Amino acid sequence: MLKPTVLIVDDEKPTREGLRAALEDRYDVYIAEDGESAIRLLEEDPFDVLLTDLRMPGVGGLDLIKRAKSLSKSPICILMTAYGSEEMAVDAMHQGADDYIAKGRMQIDELEMRIARALRSQTLESENRELRSQIDTKFGIENVLGQSSAMQEIFEVVQQVAPARASVLVLGESGTGKELIAKAIHNLSPRAKQPLVTVHCAALSPTLLESELFGHEKGAFTGAHERRIGRFEQANGGTLFLDEIGEIDPAIQVKLLRFLGERTFERVGSNNTQTADVRLIAATNRNLEEQVAQGNFREDLFFRLRVVEIQLPPLRERGTDTILLAKAFLKEFTEENAKTIEELHPDAIEVLMNHSWPGNVRELRTAIEHAVVLCRGNVVTLRDLPPSVRGESTGVAHPGASNMLGKKNLTVEDAEKALIIRALKECSGNRTKAAKKIGMSRRTLHRKLHTYNLHDL
Repeated sequence: MLKPTVLIVDDEKPTREGLRAALEDRYDVYIAEDGESAIRLLEEDPFDVLLTDLRMPGVGGLDLIKRAKSLSKSPICILMTAYGSEEMAVDAMHQGADDYIAKGRMQIDELEMRIARALRSQTLESENRELRSQIDTKFGIENVLGQSSAMQEIFEVVQQVAPARASVLVLGESGTGKELIAKAIHNLSPRAKQPLVTVHCAALSPTLLESELFGHEKGAFTGAHERRIGRFEQANGGTLFLDEIGEIDPAIQVKLLRFLGERTFERVGSNNTQTADVRLIAATNRNLEEQVAQGNFREDLFFRLRVVEIQLPPLRERGTDTILLAKAFLKEFTEENAKTIEELHPDAIEVLMNHSWPGNVRELRTAIEHAVVLCRGNVVTLRDLPPSVRGESTGVAHPGASNMLGKKNLTVEDAEKALIIRALKECSGNRTKAAKKIGMSRRTLHRKLHTYNLHDL
């Protein structure tokens, strides 16, 4: 059986030679003295692991990692540095590093363990490549359908982060599907067979939240008639999802910070230290950076939570995803209510496209369920939609868009074309603004203009 290949990059000869000697029994080890040499080796043959110093003459470690991750078969990237900090670790992860280790505290046993764990995670990741196009329906249909560039990027990030142990912070407005993203990450991780435990932090007072998270001993407070195991212990081996993390009390922030640093905690009313192997995923609709600036949220906890950040776009920025989702919900609720509804009327589609969806996907789902329940025939019409949705459609579409939306048996492509026409009209032909308005990259918009023969707009 072939050994995994490891490329060690360090401008200090004693370091790279020492690491080679320590690892070569278990791995097929190669060395490079600088970033340029490493790039040449990476481009010639694929490597399983890249172990690189941060600060080197010429091409530095972060630039090397970015280059390595751009290859068709990218290696696991572990960054070594003597200049450690939480901020640097976060930045390294954002640049594509899979792990981060400080040279001064590096133990060979720990390094070998991290490499082995990363290789196992890589194997798991390769088994879940289909996530790019869809996430299994049991995690929520909102995540299955998403043709917008914004959602494709989300799928990519979820695929990359799922096998890792790193904490994830999911941001987005209410109703955008933050909990569903957490479920997808868990179910695609090595922890999938272990518990996923969810805590809605805003629903509990600080005292109750502390007991809920960490548990309590009998007699710890009034009403504590018996010992209770907290959510951290319940999630041992699995994932703990903390929704609305921005609402937690400062005292609990301190305890969370300690857990993230040491993986230890105490039950309320106990001095006995407990340990738990738990991956933490947090979510909020608040701006945590503003909360930090205002002194309402600890900066060090913020960095610990935001090793990887996933920003979910609001539905209004997802372009024709609205129609894709609407049709999927239509099918779901038609079956659930034993009806024979076949499609959405073009007038209903236009209203759905014009609505700003302050409640996002959750509001859309409810609107379609409402429409299905009230629908009298086999086509959802304008009158079947909730008044709150019908009443907001005040935008005036481009004549070409209106004609297209009036067609029978409107396709998603027709709706997309109409949306592009309208956006370009509203943005006075500015393609960059139009692309942003409908949730596309400018490159994608250019391709769509070519596809739909709209170059003259």
